Amino acid sequence: MPALADEGGASAWLPGQFASFAAEPGDPGFALETIYYTRSASASSSRTFPIGASLAAGYSLAENYVFLTPSYTFSDPVLNGQLWLGMTFAVGNANTSVSAVLSGPSGSFAASSSDFMTGVGDLYPLATLKWQLGNHNVMTYATAAVPVGAYDATRLAGLGIGHWAIDGGLGYTFANDAGLEFSITAGVTYNFINSATQYQSGVDGHIDWGASIALGEKLYLGVVGYFYDQLGPDSGPGARLGAFQSKVTAVGPQIGYAIDLGVVHADLNLRGYKEFDAQNRPEGWNLWLTLSLSKFRPPARGRS
Repeated sequence: MPALADEGGASAWLPGQFASFAAEPGDPGFALETIYYTRSASASSSRTFPIGASLAAGYSLAENYVFLTPSYTFSDPVLNGQLWLGMTFAVGNANTSVSAVLSGPSGSFAASSSDFMTGVGDLYPLATLKWQLGNHNVMTYATAAVPVGAYDATRLAGLGIGHWAIDGGLGYTFANDAGLEFSITAGVTYNFINSATQYQSGVDGHIDWGASIALGEKLYLGVVGYFYDQLGPDSGPGARLGAFQSKVTAVGPQIGYAIDLGVVHADLNLRGYKEFDAQNRPEGWNLWLTLSLSKFRPPARGRS
């Protein structure tokens, strides 16, 4: 099995969480966001020995999650900005498999194993504070990973990361009346030690971005992407391979559409990411289908 940074290749921050319109203020009151997320990724490594033998190992995973985020946006200003509070709940399944082939002058030997888990994921409380000045919007956010999800250190598959983590950062959105928009959100994750494995993932840095153009009042098209880079080394008694830092980059298309449902307004967004330039981390693709329901109608250009 290839070794993976961010213990098992799973990080507290899910790249792609923020995309277009990330820093734009919303409408006061309660809202509900539902996300269907699917991912397929793999990693492989090989090593050749002086005696003429070689070892090839592979790791693959397929994940499917539904994230539910009830939230509330305050109407009264906080520090002259708009305060938003939410809590993300997750349910899903993960299918993980590993394989290895040892080849030599006398033949080869192959072994493989797989695991499947279904259940609930970790909890993610999130707070944002947003300010708007004309076409310019600025945001600061803070979130945490609360390790209550299905996790077993002795199994290949898991729906939780097995440890606490905190994350915070800044975001910016430019959006004008012509329908042009660009957003970028940057943050840093601090991972606490996993008491079950005595493994502490290093500090992670991440940048999510999105750009779009409105085609009328309801439809917009654009591109999205993210950069993920482990800034600090893995540590702890369980980190036997040392620093082993990881990184990955992704880019892909997006489409959004606004739907009026009487007293409820719905924003539908579909975006996909193709990963590349991965190091010590599975590489593949992922899709996000987001449905946001709010009581009041947001700006005509929509948001994701």
